[in-house]
Amino acid sequence: MKKTFVSHILALALGAGFISASYAADKTLKVGVTAGPHAQIMEVVKEEAAKKGYNIEIIEFSDYVQPNVALAAGDLDANSYQHLPYLENANADRNYGIVSMAKTVIFPIGIYSKKIKDLSEVKEGARFALPNDPTNGGRALLLLEKQGLIKLDPKAGIKATPIDVLENPKKLRFIELDAAQLPRSLDDVDFAAVNTNFAIEAGLTPKKDAIVLEDGNSPYANIIAVREKDLDRADLKEFVQIYQSQPVKDFVVKKYQDSILVAW
Repeated sequence: MKKTFVSHILALALGAGFISASYAADKTLKVGVTAGPHAQIMEVVKEEAAKKGYNIEIIEFSDYVQPNVALAAGDLDANSYQHLPYLENANADRNYGIVSMAKTVIFPIGIYSKKIKDLSEVKEGARFALPNDPTNGGRALLLLEKQGLIKLDPKAGIKATPIDVLENPKKLRFIELDAAQLPRSLDDVDFAAVNTNFAIEAGLTPKKDAIVLEDGNSPYANIIAVREKDLDRADLKEFVQIYQSQPVKDFVVKKYQDSILVAW
């Protein structure tokens, strides 16, 4: 009888251990980010999530395409690196079935130069480098239009390309490059539009080094993206709450000093 009792207790313990292990596995979330600020912010989210029993596995990517490919394939539970216009364009092109679950931060795109200190110094025929993806390229051109250097076809909207430039009094030459390459292009072009995450990664301080910087009214708030079928997952909802918590907000404000803006 004693052996039976011990066996029963052992079975319960093993069962509890199995349940605990399964539960721990369920509390692991794989989240894709791009290197730099997105990864840095996610490290803070990871620390806060650990307090609630979650293990956030951070997967870093070096480009804007692969995080959505990995998410759509089921290799990630979520990603945090893109703004909504970019996702909408990616879905239209590749039918990923990915949706926005929550806003995160705004990375204001900025115009930088090693040759001029003010846009009034832009000379005729100057070379302007901008991202070659449809949404960020349009974003750069809209910022340039806001500064009065060009005029765009209003029908183009946020997807404007150099083809949509109706007026170009300075006869600017547009050089489209991969967004990650733009900081390096500053040695070769007259000025360039650089996404904040790549600017910071290259050692630039947007608030100090940008000639012009987008303001907080930008429609390009970054998002936490998930597969549409996962929108109601309780663990992902809790992950969003952790991301949008006060400790994470405090980190963003202190670390980036208005070069990155909280969007929630």
